Amino acid sequence: MATKVHPQAQMPTCSSYMTSKKETFTIWMKSLVFHGNGCTVFDSNGEIVYRIDNYDTKSSNEVYLMDLQGKVLFSIQRKKLSIFGHWDICRWSGSQMKQWFQARRNCNILGRGTDCQVTLGRDKTKLHGYRMLGLAKKLGFKITDWCDELVAEVRPKQLSSGVLLGDDVLTLVVEPQMDHSLVMALVTVYGLMTDKI
Repeated sequence: MATKVHPQAQMPTCSSYMTSKKETFTIWMKSLVFHGNGCTVFDSNGEIVYRIDNYDTKSSNEVYLMDLQGKVLFSIQRKKLSIFGHWDICRWSGSQMKQWFQARRNCNILGRGTDCQVTLGRDKTKLHGYRMLGLAKKLGFKITDWCDELVAEVRPKQLSSGVLLGDDVLTLVVEPQMDHSLVMALVTVYGLMTDKI
């Protein structure tokens, strides 16, 4: 599955979420809420950094990416007006919400393969944005920038002993000088599109 992402405009970043070096996170596809849907994200020290709680609904039409304290960083809403629909991604700053992206998926089904693309914002050029590429026969994907430089990668979590953990535990590796809250918003959109969240 290939996914392309283009920004609506120059994207501001929050310095408290910027990486100075390569950082590794663990994504557990479980909510902190008992019997809830969503996911919990841990940093390399085992501290909770982000969470999504959909409560009793999987593939919800509205999802909130929060920090540990429950502060909303992004809200993602699915709109079903067009044939494939789209997702509005809004960044929160305090109590202010600003639409930042609009994600669309265009699917072309040729034979057995499915190629899906996501465009964010109104700029349809390939000069800016990100590309998300699913890994064949694996749970995971890569995010690259418009120059095909790796930004982040999601893959199955593997212990140092070589043992792979279950399908609900993933590793997220974010490259230096990236806003990892933005990366998690992209991971969330991808998870919604693939019915993982």
